[in-house]
Amino acid sequence: MSLSIGQVAPDFSLLDTQGRKWSVASYDGAPATVVVFTCNHCPYALAWHDRIVDVAREYAARGVRVLAVNSNDADRYPRDSFDAMKDRVAKEDWPMPYLHDATQEVARAYGATVTPDVFVLDAEDKLRYRGAPDANYDNPGERAEWLREALDSVLDGSILQRPETKPVGCSIKWKA
Repeated sequence: MSLSIGQVAPDFSLLDTQGRKWSVASYDGAPATVVVFTCNHCPYALAWHDRIVDVAREYAARGVRVLAVNSNDADRYPRDSFDAMKDRVAKEDWPMPYLHDATQEVARAYGATVTPDVFVLDAEDKLRYRGAPDANYDNPGERAEWLREALDSVLDGSILQRPETKPVGCSIKWKA
């Protein structure tokens, strides 16, 4: 199953690296929420990480919230374990919670396929954008333009010109 443009996103309750629970509903009243499936080991996720962090910082003043979710199988990919997530956040300056989807239920409910896979929800938690942060993981000058374009449209109440792009990255590492 995959979440389609216009559908209400499924809520969830996941722990962050500090042990706090987060959900989409915890942001009721936010004009937009970004749920980005990411991880610690994928070169695509790592390449886009700083751009997503910049969006989280820059759009926070406009009420946008960003939730980073790691759904990878930590048994097969220890760099994506909860402990590794905690270590990474402790060493880096994250302006967003990093959530652990140990059961992979959230990734399945959203239809996430790769890291990163970006979902932009409006104030009613309806999916307005799904795809890649921008056109080229290897070019920081892209500045997560597709994500920014989607957020600007949601915040302005305008129609998105590009509601979907192909998410590009490493496949989510599903449990056997």
